Amino acid sequence: MRQQITAKLKYLRIAPRKLRLIADLIRGKNVLKARNELNFLIKRGAHPFLKLLESAVANAKNNFQLDEKDLYLAKVLVDEGPKLKRSRPRSRGQAFPIQKKTSHLLIVLEERNGTGKIGFKKEKEGEKIEMIKKETNNRNTKIDKPKVKSEIKGKLKPKQAIGLKRVFRRKV
Repeated sequence: MRQQITAKLKYLRIAPRKLRLIADLIRGKNVLKARNELNFLIKRGAHPFLKLLESAVANAKNNFQLDEKDLYLAKVLVDEGPKLKRSRPRSRGQAFPIQKKTSHLLIVLEERNGTGKIGFKKEKEGEKIEMIKKETNNRNTKIDKPKVKSEIKGKLKPKQAIGLKRVFRRKV
């Protein structure tokens, strides 16, 4: 089992909805790439994420003697914290509620074994992937597009096999 290095940040006064955009951006990436993206990201939540990432890397170096080149962000969670309830005065003496939201962040780092890349899909049985070259009419460039042929070609049409009907199409 791989070692998991965690770092937590609780009660951050930024809404979780805004922080999840940043979490989706760095999830699954190498530590060095994630740090580089957070340095140049123009969002208020990027700075706390960067500090938390630095803390997790320091935990890995100090506690487990791991090299930061081999680490990647296995899990990045943004949970909702308690809401601070305030009220805003409105017309005719009314008070409208305001919720000031807080967040809890969790970063889990893991060591990547070997240099193999993660996330490639395996070929399904009965399918072959062929590359065809198509020449466009307006340009003299060649574009490689994958074409999937199935052995169950005669039984079902491709649209029926997918099960979804396309309603809107983009115009080229």
